[in-house]
Amino acid sequence: VDELMRRVPRGRLITIDGLRAALAKKHGVSIACPLTTGIFAWIAAHAADEAEREGKKRITPYWRTLKAGGEINPRYPGGVDNVARRLRAEGHRIVKKGKRCLVAAHEGRLAW
Repeated sequence: VDELMRRVPRGRLITIDGLRAALAKKHGVSIACPLTTGIFAWIAAHAADEAEREGKKRITPYWRTLKAGGEINPRYPGGVDNVARRLRAEGHRIVKKGKRCLVAAHEGRLAW
């Protein structure tokens, strides 16, 4: 999961479902588990946050991995505010829909 998350370039995005599809294709299977994929994305995000706090510059850009429908994952390091700030810095527009925060028109910015 971390390897695929690292390949998402600046200004582009991926969803957990997109990550699942890429994992399935990579390993020659029909589907990747949504629960396991989400857990490993969370682990990669927190490992990247820890590495950044230790002074590393090149970290996994976890903020580019969204939940289904373009929703920001509130369980990533720093919560919605941190992830939204990073996404705005890369040119994305964030919209609130009730309690959820989404990246506007995320479909057009998917990496694959």
